[in-house]
Amino acid sequence: METFESLVRAEFRPKSTYLNTASTGLLPARSVVAMRDAVASVAAGEPADMFADVEASRAAFARLAGVGADRVAAGASVAVYSGLIAAALPAGAEVVTAEGDFSSLVNPFHVRGDLKVRAVPLERLAESVGPETALAAVSAVQSADGRVADLAALAEAARSHGARTLVDASQSAGWLPLAADGHDFVVSVGFKWLLGPRGIAFLVVPEDLGGLTPLFAGWVAGEHPWDSTYGPVGELARSARRFDESPALFSYAGARHSLALIEELGVAAVHAHDLALADRFRAGLRRLGHEPVPAPGSAIVSVPGLGGRQEELDRAGIMVSDRAGHLRTAFHLYNTDADVDRLLNAL
Repeated sequence: METFESLVRAEFRPKSTYLNTASTGLLPARSVVAMRDAVASVAAGEPADMFADVEASRAAFARLAGVGADRVAAGASVAVYSGLIAAALPAGAEVVTAEGDFSSLVNPFHVRGDLKVRAVPLERLAESVGPETALAAVSAVQSADGRVADLAALAEAARSHGARTLVDASQSAGWLPLAADGHDFVVSVGFKWLLGPRGIAFLVVPEDLGGLTPLFAGWVAGEHPWDSTYGPVGELARSARRFDESPALFSYAGARHSLALIEELGVAAVHAHDLALADRFRAGLRRLGHEPVPAPGSAIVSVPGLGGRQEELDRAGIMVSDRAGHLRTAFHLYNTDADVDRLLNAL
């Protein structure tokens, strides 16, 4: 029986100390092979059935999210799905967001121009939901510094005031257990902690489809797609597939295998592994006299004042991020204690 460590070793051999999954996750070897094979099949004039890869990816994400596949739409961008939800709100509706949250999530509500968008501190998000609130939108884990939102408190506050919730799981899906059923809408890209290529994203909608209008519906959004290729789509899919974007097929050819790896390893095991490394780094930072941004339970560690050392660390083969002057590190399944210690020694 393969162990966590042997599965990871078989899939990843980075040439650097890669601590930047919050920007882009590494592709497993199996996904690279699948994408090469898919490209080769098209070059040979014998295209593989990559639409089957879309459906396998949809089903895998649904299992990770704890919902049925009929509630999951497959696309390419969080901003597109956030914009779809923004378009469904009535003029003047109040949207509550967290200060400094990721632009792809919050900007579509601002560009509407006729919504009342309030940004509040992350720790005050739940208490800021009131009778006038139509939607509360937040990233489960903040991209800039790794702080983890209290999603349970937010869901309870939204229910008590008749508001809906939108959660962006882009910085959490893959290492933090995801219970999408507790929220109205969940979005996530797949190229970070889910280890897929760019060009994939998912939207989870309620069973009643959330009152969304499929504004960008093309032929793939039809109940019978291959009978929906000319003229108006006769019948939209009766599931969340009506919100599918035309898929980036080569990306989904790889994503299918990336998601399968996450399922094989198990999110609980990945969660324990990632947090152990993040906590090791936090402890080491404090020994060096540095205090990270408080983000208990997060696989992302952000250190104020050290962002300027990113280029130096990159030259040393340690890949991290500079976010607003903070040094942002992200620990995932392919990282080890040795990676943590190498960064601490460099600092």
